[in-house]
Amino acid sequence: MTLLHRVLARVVRVAWCSVWRGAPWTECFSCPSMALWPPALLLLCAQLLWSHPGAAGPLHAQCKVEWYFGIRCTEVYEALVSQIKAWRGMTSCTTGGQRCLYKLQSASVHFIEAKHTTPFKKHVDNIHIRLMPFRFFTCCHISAMSISQTWYAIKDHGTNYCNLYNLMEGSGLTEARGYREMTSDFMCTQRSSANCTVY
Repeated sequence: MTLLHRVLARVVRVAWCSVWRGAPWTECFSCPSMALWPPALLLLCAQLLWSHPGAAGPLHAQCKVEWYFGIRCTEVYEALVSQIKAWRGMTSCTTGGQRCLYKLQSASVHFIEAKHTTPFKKHVDNIHIRLMPFRFFTCCHISAMSISQTWYAIKDHGTNYCNLYNLMEGSGLTEARGYREMTSDFMCTQRSSANCTVY
């Protein structure tokens, strides 16, 4: 059992003691030092237990995706940078979705850094894209990551996945020769339930 799981198990026992026995929560700790923990920290630990009972995904809202293309990295790079620039304003979100408010931070043929701001709640996510050629520079492998800046974000309804996928689809790269995606709920918060027409 990891340290995180031991702490969360203790939090559950304390909650049971306080709720079912009616005892003050400060008297429910078998470890005196835990009585000094603020209630907000205990609530955060409980949320981690409910959200990740088996640590089956990232403990912070984020997404890592690997993409493969049968085209050159220069073509992939140009398509992505053009799409990020095209979605820098709010215009493309006026009818819904979050395909807007992307901001290019830096770009080279091997690395792209950008930010995405959600149009309504104004949460900011950092986007990192690494482009790696293979098969004598005729194909391209992308390793992409989107990470929520909000430190307490645990669940994101697949927003970080959609930050990346929307760029791929919007730029037409999902129709490119040899297109293939590799990710999972373990690597990507709530990937299996992501709805990129909304997020």
